[in-house]
Amino acid sequence: MSASPERRRELLRTAAEVFAAHGYNATTVRRIADEAGILAGSLYYHFDSKESMVDEILSTFLNELWDGYDAVLAAGLAPRETLEALVTESFREIDRHRAAVAIYQKESRHLAAQPRFGYLADSQRKFEKAWLGTLERGVTDGSFRTDLDIRLTYRFVRDTVWVAASWYRPDGQHSPEEIARQYLSMVLDGIALRE
Repeated sequence: MSASPERRRELLRTAAEVFAAHGYNATTVRRIADEAGILAGSLYYHFDSKESMVDEILSTFLNELWDGYDAVLAAGLAPRETLEALVTESFREIDRHRAAVAIYQKESRHLAAQPRFGYLADSQRKFEKAWLGTLERGVTDGSFRTDLDIRLTYRFVRDTVWVAASWYRPDGQHSPEEIARQYLSMVLDGIALRE
């Protein structure tokens, strides 16, 4: 007999929150089980290890992220519209997977050293290629300033967007789309009043 998919998702949500709050190394199966209101041994009925749990959390997040990013990149949009759509998709993923984003940010470098998590480094390379390519296209076609340091701009936009997982709450005042719109306005148009 296997656990229901909903119970498994619920346990993964709990595990993700615990990993995000305490870090992968400091999190024990017992702590996750306590947060889930079950015995530690019962958690092994659902998952064979905490490594399996974090693997499923991260791979689910990245698969959904890439479904959205791939759709944006395949749409043939101009560079500015591509950048806008990637930022918006990023905030939607933060909304859906805030704890997974926090885990990814804190733990991916450490986890990527393990063969099981090789997909983390692959995803990072693919992510960088998508964003840098969009910025380069924008400089080439005149959508973005020609004096931009592409790599620095990429890091700024990436970090500005993804750090939002540290403060974003799904039940907050603004939708992911509204936050993306505000961020894009600041990034693309600045914050100084135009004369």
